[in-house]
Amino acid sequence: MGKINKGSASSDTVIDDLRNGIDKIDEKIVGLINERLLLAKEIGKIKAKKGSKVLDIAREKAIIEKLTALNNGPLGEQALCHIFSEIIAAAREIQNHHSVAYLGPEATFSHIAAMSYFGRSVGYMPQTTIGDIFREVGKGSCLYGVVPVENSIEGSVNYTLDLFFESDLKICAELYNPISHDLLAKGDSLSKAKVIYSHPQVFPQCRNWIQKNLPKASLVECDSTANAARRASDDPKSAAIASSMAAHIYNLKVIASKIEDVSRNTTRFLVIGKDVIKRTGVDKTSIIFVTPNVPGALFKILKPMAESGINMVKLESRPTKHENWSYFFLVDIEGHIDDPVVSSTIKKMNKICLYLKCLGSYPMAKGIL
Repeated sequence: MGKINKGSASSDTVIDDLRNGIDKIDEKIVGLINERLLLAKEIGKIKAKKGSKVLDIAREKAIIEKLTALNNGPLGEQALCHIFSEIIAAAREIQNHHSVAYLGPEATFSHIAAMSYFGRSVGYMPQTTIGDIFREVGKGSCLYGVVPVENSIEGSVNYTLDLFFESDLKICAELYNPISHDLLAKGDSLSKAKVIYSHPQVFPQCRNWIQKNLPKASLVECDSTANAARRASDDPKSAAIASSMAAHIYNLKVIASKIEDVSRNTTRFLVIGKDVIKRTGVDKTSIIFVTPNVPGALFKILKPMAESGINMVKLESRPTKHENWSYFFLVDIEGHIDDPVVSSTIKKMNKICLYLKCLGSYPMAKGIL
């Protein structure tokens, strides 16, 4: 597009010329996106013949990293990642329609996390419990599921950890989503709210704000923040603590934004499926093991990690529920199971353990500090 002599033209003419330039670029963008999707469709046909999986997490991560490195602005990194995540999601969908299970209903934080990872082009199937997500993915009704595993304030989601002990599903990816709570209501006045609906974990996260602004309101627990918003939409004298997305879906107004006491509230989610993910060079591996009931057993099992120089980023214990006072341990370490040092270390640990299972190796996500 040639330069415009702004001095010899009215401002309206200049704006029209600039907009015409934008329109032409938009036309090219649409054409290029569709051209990209047609190429992806051909790849999908080849994958189908080979029996290969549609989702290639390592490849998608490499694409985003390459584009981020090429970007010189003014487009921000977050916006670029969001745009291309949606394009990649559309490419996946054109290759093979697949569904993703999440902890519903619509507009929960699990739903938001799932869309932030898979984009809006895929089919989403809300589930009532985390166990239902594991079940649907396990029997193949959904290719993938998104489950919460820990929160920066509340700690681990024990139900998720317990299900991994029983399940054969793999961890395919991880993502960290910031959790921001808004107060939603039908009206626009705080004083009308006599009842506040929300998930039981949310109330402690917003305790100071509630005590300061609505100290006399009754707190009513719901099984999800989305259901809290639904109940508030039927009760003009109530409010809900939920996401702004829930406000749009349930026709509520955002009365107050970001009312959480700690601004760095973040939840880690895991993508579960049956895929074995290729190494990317910046990976994490999760394993579960059971120790023999002898003195120093845990120390002996973890010792090979220390000797190999492997960084352990998480260690947690849970009761096996098969026998009183019997526990399994879940460990997250840096590295991929295909890395020789990781593979040899896990083999050494396995010789000492009563039971050991690798939950999967997957790209390490950027946590929010």
